Amino acid sequence: MKKFLALALAVVMLFALAACGDKTPADNGEKTNEVVKIVNYSLTDEKYAFGVDKDQPELLEKTNAFIAKIMEDGTFDTICDKYFSDGTPTPVISAKEDASKDQLIVATNAAFAPFEYMEGEAYYGIDMEIADLLAKELGKELVINNMKFESVCLSVGEHKCDIAMAGLTINEKREQQVTFTDSYYVASQKLIVKSGDTTFDACQDLASVETILKGFDSSVKIGYQNGTTGQFYVQGDADWGFDGLAAEGKGYDNGSLAVQDLINGNINYVIIDEAPAMRIVENFNAN
Repeated sequence: MKKFLALALAVVMLFALAACGDKTPADNGEKTNEVVKIVNYSLTDEKYAFGVDKDQPELLEKTNAFIAKIMEDGTFDTICDKYFSDGTPTPVISAKEDASKDQLIVATNAAFAPFEYMEGEAYYGIDMEIADLLAKELGKELVINNMKFESVCLSVGEHKCDIAMAGLTINEKREQQVTFTDSYYVASQKLIVKSGDTTFDACQDLASVETILKGFDSSVKIGYQNGTTGQFYVQGDADWGFDGLAAEGKGYDNGSLAVQDLINGNINYVIIDEAPAMRIVENFNAN
């Protein structure tokens, strides 16, 4: 994991140039394609895990053993290198669901790069590559069911899928529907703003960022991906320990749609998970 953490830190440092108080090329009068930037303070501390069907304790045990194995032998680092460094992502192909076959049915929301996304008919992402290897470890055929994020845990809770693999933050509310595996990734929520927005430029710590956020009224609109921690952070949720904001929240099917609406001027800010935030910002600024 040391290798992965170092790579992740390097990626974060690249985006730190666009964070509170830092100068960007635009500050020096240079041309830049930057349209959005990340405020470089983590609003939350979270742990990702996979959500297993409560009626399949054996699958939970085997998945935990598999997670430990890929962490120990470097496989997890190798997968992460493909998305955070210079590696080449591996496409994952889903079989068609067939009750007559021995299959591992995975619920996901393939709009959450770099953990899960699609290009054509192929799935890509950290979770998807782990899913492919897990199915092979179990001797099963992999089936991926792509759905809205808010339906992922529900589908497993209703025994329609075996396991949820969708950048899931461990939470008691979700534990009513699934049994979480051991954590495999530490995440956080980040705030995305327009490149010319100076609201948070003087921030020196998380407390100063939160003070500004909590000072917004309903005239300010903040976007998030439906069903994610970002939604609960904005709206408030006792189970998640979030008081919520007075700003108006607006939900989207994925983070890219939220950021596009930010660029279009329909909302003021976006709060989403850090790794997808970095990928989305990079993509929009490259255009």
